[in-house]
Amino acid sequence: MSTFTKPSMQTSSRDDAVQLNRAFKGLGCDAAVVVSILAHRNASQRDSIQQEYETLFSDDLKKQLAHELHGNLKKAVLLWMKSPIERDVTTLRQALTGPIIDVKAATEIICTRTSSQIRQIKQVYAPTFGTRLEFDIECHTSDVHKKFLLAFIAITRYDGPEIDSVLVEDDAKAINKIGVKKSGVDESTFIQIFTERSSAHLIALASVFHKMSGKELGKVLRKATKGLGTDDSTLIRILVTRAEIDLQKIEEEFLKKYKRPLPEVVHSETSAHYRAFLLSLLDSKY
Repeated sequence: MSTFTKPSMQTSSRDDAVQLNRAFKGLGCDAAVVVSILAHRNASQRDSIQQEYETLFSDDLKKQLAHELHGNLKKAVLLWMKSPIERDVTTLRQALTGPIIDVKAATEIICTRTSSQIRQIKQVYAPTFGTRLEFDIECHTSDVHKKFLLAFIAITRYDGPEIDSVLVEDDAKAINKIGVKKSGVDESTFIQIFTERSSAHLIALASVFHKMSGKELGKVLRKATKGLGTDDSTLIRILVTRAEIDLQKIEEEFLKKYKRPLPEVVHSETSAHYRAFLLSLLDSKY
């Protein structure tokens, strides 16, 4: 997996805290200042800013941001201020137990995390919400989704780069065979392959399957940035949670598939300070 760390800017966390406090004063919040500071600070710096803010003003910066900001900018900034594990457990809880069950969001998070990250998520989830992740999946999902997610979080996968080319070929043949069946689907085969195989294996599998069948094994989420009905929740979740991990790789794949730069699409589908914040995460001067 390609990794990317948001560049560190040589700033004083104390100065940042003071500027943020000033931005909260007066009539309304100066959202431009909030974006200009927080969108350009890495995880360590954001933690330091929060500590300095509490020391200087005896207040919780995240609570202040929740009070001062609104709409999608508020959602994006508050998610950005959480640690990766906090983001995962809160987003999973909301996806599984919120007013509208969002199985796709839960699947996206669970299936893009390593086995060790899944273990950490489960360890934090239970004491945070008073229930096990497995229980919420069991109660709020159904059929194949339930079987798949429960299997995925129960299995320890190999996360290294090595692959077994023979097994990749066998898996591609098995999936292709299922695809040409006129009736019935072998759920167990799908679940076994996609929950037990490593990321490197699945990447190789996608290539082999495409050569074998001419079909795409998976589809990039396009509807998050399609037309006026932009799915802001998906857009926020992907850009914020992957900004310091592999967002550059996502941009490259997006451009290859849709022949448009991701920043251009974000610019056309968002506005105001919310747009500025997301484009800053993309390091875009668009």
